[in-house]
Amino acid sequence: MARAFLFVLDSFGIGGAPDAEAFGDEGSNTFGHIVERCAAGEADREGQRQGPLLIPNMSSLGLFHAANLASEFAMPSRMHAPAGLWGAAEETSKGKDTPSGHWEIAGVPVTFDWGYFPQTVPTFPDTLIADAVRRAELPGILGNKHASGTDVIEEFGEEHIRTGKPIFYTSTDSVIQIAAHEEHFGLDRLYELCAIVRELVDPLNIGRVIARPFIGETRETFVRTGNRRDYSVPPPEATLLDRLTQAGRMVIAIGKIGDIYAHQGVSQVRKANGNMALFDETLVAMDDAQDGDLVFTNFVDFDMLYGHRRDVAGYAAALEAFDRRLPEAIAKLRPGDLMILTADHGCDPTYKGTDHTRERVPVLCYGPDLPKGSLGVRPTFADIGETVAAHLGIASGSHGKSFLKGTGERGPDA
Repeated sequence: MARAFLFVLDSFGIGGAPDAEAFGDEGSNTFGHIVERCAAGEADREGQRQGPLLIPNMSSLGLFHAANLASEFAMPSRMHAPAGLWGAAEETSKGKDTPSGHWEIAGVPVTFDWGYFPQTVPTFPDTLIADAVRRAELPGILGNKHASGTDVIEEFGEEHIRTGKPIFYTSTDSVIQIAAHEEHFGLDRLYELCAIVRELVDPLNIGRVIARPFIGETRETFVRTGNRRDYSVPPPEATLLDRLTQAGRMVIAIGKIGDIYAHQGVSQVRKANGNMALFDETLVAMDDAQDGDLVFTNFVDFDMLYGHRRDVAGYAAALEAFDRRLPEAIAKLRPGDLMILTADHGCDPTYKGTDHTRERVPVLCYGPDLPKGSLGVRPTFADIGETVAAHLGIASGSHGKSFLKGTGERGPDA
């Protein structure tokens, strides 16, 4: 029996989604545009990074080959043949949000429509806010609009401290985010508020309520902490995680993975703040994982800190930092192990607005005894989860197909 390691580089799309126009995202390409900006010297930042994007380890796993397959992206000259299985996948879910992408990766595409809030001020229904204020005994709320998380804290943070009113905001995703000061408002109180709001928005089919705690005393010193918590609706049917835990396997969820799946099918939750700390926790979990187990990590900084903030240089630097550490994970792979690098959606930092972009995602697979070759463009993210299921020897689901030959076999699917 083998182990599996599934790493989601949050928002690291590679363009080419055939339905991008329907989402208003035609031409978006997170990876491709970062490469272009770096090559043009437009992603240099003193003390952080300079020049062309340097990601030799992901390149060796077939990242550029996958990008070329997804969106006819020009590969650098003298690119070596990839060291593992590589390809791309396109999303069939109706949303381009975190739950939709992750659930589909785990074998359960989202076939229903999420609820969303209008681009108005105020944006939330009066009855929703009135019920939240009454049940949580609040003096009122601030915000009540579509906004960037960092911008809305800068705008309303000082007033929040003075008045005790939490900050409610949303985005084009199916989400309510609530920001509050960890000390002045209280972290536990924020969590209790989010649990109340989670209950209130269930009839509206809202995917997530997110607690966004922050610290600092002035708009110049406010900073969000690592105590974020997502209150998600549970997936509509059993995911890969459920099937694994029901089979007696351990699923170690790193970062926000547990929250995304409403803690269903999760054996252990290990939190960390920032990509490098998440990588550290992942390495420990890799040592702890036994035969038949899954380690599942979301590297959130790509999306949260750089994609949404349209920070090309920061995104590029984060990719390079992740790439430098990738050999540490590869060194922990044993014969029979499978490591997959992928993403849940795009968030092109060169694109209009500040929201996710509909893109294909890379699927880079490596293991000491896996073959090399192309997986092609997979018709659904669910193929990723079904490949892990086949690799770990559990029953397959109904929404995807493994790109390995079958349970316990190492060859690419014929």
